[in-house]
Amino acid sequence: MNVLLVYAHPEPRSLNGAIRDFAVQRLNAAGHTVQVSDLYAMQWKATLDAADNLDHRAGERFDASLDSKHAFEHGRQSEDIATEQRKLLWADAVILQFPLWWFSMPAILKGWVERVYAYGFAYGVGEHSDARWGDRYGEGTLAGKRAMLVVTAGGWESHYSPRGINGPIDDILFPIQHGILHYPGFDVLPPYVVYRTGRVDAARFATIREELGQRLDRLDTTPPIPFRRQNGGDYAIPQLTLRDDLAPGRTGFGVHVSPAPAESPSLSLWPSQEAVAPPSLQAVG
Repeated sequence: MNVLLVYAHPEPRSLNGAIRDFAVQRLNAAGHTVQVSDLYAMQWKATLDAADNLDHRAGERFDASLDSKHAFEHGRQSEDIATEQRKLLWADAVILQFPLWWFSMPAILKGWVERVYAYGFAYGVGEHSDARWGDRYGEGTLAGKRAMLVVTAGGWESHYSPRGINGPIDDILFPIQHGILHYPGFDVLPPYVVYRTGRVDAARFATIREELGQRLDRLDTTPPIPFRRQNGGDYAIPQLTLRDDLAPGRTGFGVHVSPAPAESPSLSLWPSQEAVAPPSLQAVG
């Protein structure tokens, strides 16, 4: 497989840096071809602005969607954007690796999404009618590709449990997994989450490598989270509300995941781990 790892951490000597290096080595050893977009090392411009459209004229009103559409359709995007789009089209699987900062991804990674996911590339794709509402949520430019999050968090696993103070990790990651990955078509695998990063020692880091290694070995076979497809019949169009007979009486993120067959294990598999790493990695997560 061709694997793109989009990495967002400013310190290469961090726990995240060690995890990234291990992931690349493991994937290469398994015969995969890997590209890494190290956003901090690339000095990635995080802000979406008029400069992303090479045809934008000074003084003209900037419209984020329309400028993006024009630049994409006419081959007038900033080259850094076009390069990342080519990587996404090349990849069979994409891994987003980042520390959970203030309940989301670092700003530099959000900026990568905002700029690379151009109008006509990741959104604004397909027919909009009373029968379909675009090619998205299971369809679209990136359909048929796999994606997975590798996330580190400073809090304990219990803090992110269903009754934990921070809220369930499933809900915290839903906007990323469903809105950023499933929206343009990815099949999204359950994430690999490392908790309590400040308490990582060498023994725990060895466990992380073993657990993550197994996940990477199954990158092409792990069943994805069964997010409902927008145009598969589960939603009324154009209202885009779930049919009344599906998950009756329920609301929230979970209704957008199809129930797993009784004989299948749950895909809500947020791995049970207390973060651990060599002492030199403890400070930066």
